[in-house]
Amino acid sequence: MQRIREILAGQSEQIIAELIEKDKALESAANSVTALNKLIRYYRDIYTFLNNFVSFHDFYNPKKKAVFQTGTLYLDGRSCDLCIRVGDVAAHSTLAQLGGTYLVYCECTRKGSSEKIKIAAAFTEGDSDNLMVGRNGIFYDRQNRDWDATIVRIVEHPISIRQAFWSPYKRFARMVQEQIEKVASARDKSVDAGAAGIITHVSAKAEAGKSAPVQPFDVGKFAGIFAALGLGLGAIGTVAASVVTGFMGLELWQMPLAFAGLMLLVSGPSMVIASLKLRQRNLSPILDACGWAVNTRARINIPFGSSLTTIAKLPEGSSRLLADPFAEKTRPWRLYILILIMLAAASLLWQNGTVQKWSGF
Repeated sequence: MQRIREILAGQSEQIIAELIEKDKALESAANSVTALNKLIRYYRDIYTFLNNFVSFHDFYNPKKKAVFQTGTLYLDGRSCDLCIRVGDVAAHSTLAQLGGTYLVYCECTRKGSSEKIKIAAAFTEGDSDNLMVGRNGIFYDRQNRDWDATIVRIVEHPISIRQAFWSPYKRFARMVQEQIEKVASARDKSVDAGAAGIITHVSAKAEAGKSAPVQPFDVGKFAGIFAALGLGLGAIGTVAASVVTGFMGLELWQMPLAFAGLMLLVSGPSMVIASLKLRQRNLSPILDACGWAVNTRARINIPFGSSLTTIAKLPEGSSRLLADPFAEKTRPWRLYILILIMLAAASLLWQNGTVQKWSGF
């Protein structure tokens, strides 16, 4: 209370009022300093702002990176420069898939730190054979800090025309492999079930004091299966023989054209569809999903997209060691098959008179 009385009896109120009046007198100067500070910042950053939020000059400049490019992802032997930081992966992927770009969402963590970030990386070169949820990579941010990156979601779109060229053959090989695995698995299960049934039946008979009768082999039961297999193999052989015969009946200069035409017939539709989709890639939905308001299309054509993803190459002066010292020693079945194909082709050419026509006899 004594201190309060001293303050009230003193000149503190008058002194404070005079200081306030002095501050009010300098109000215009203080406002000018604030405006000058804004002007200096505008002068420093307006050019960068326009080149990244209006014209995308920095994004399309091969020597620079846009402000939204948060770093580089190294994964599956490739480096991806178009990496964007995201908050909600599920919400971002819903809108970003409209951009037509193959996106890989990664969750990044740092050792010794609880900090976590999520990024979306665009793969614009190579293929997607080894890209799957759970694969790990390394992400370097703009401050050159390294993060452990793990794939948590993938938005699939065409990556390159080369991938589209080989995709029909890979799908066919995958389909054959899956069918073989299904047949083998079903056969294995049936064998296990049959063996278990036989054991149970024999055990039950033994416990009852009766001998289990031996079932004779019913040839008629399997005759239909053998006949069906024979018809199937015969049909496949007939088709293969007709294709080989027609191919061998061509002139020598027509064979490469026929082979190229067959490959184009198989891979052509996939390549055309991939080319059309690659030309429609758009960065705007990817940025809009991050909260931006992009009022135009930011296209990513094929040449520019190839520059955003770099495939790892061997260092200059290095070479590959193709000889495997631990390779399995097998018989040269490929050589045997090649010799048989060459003999069959020579026989067909001889029967068709093509050899006589070429040799002039």
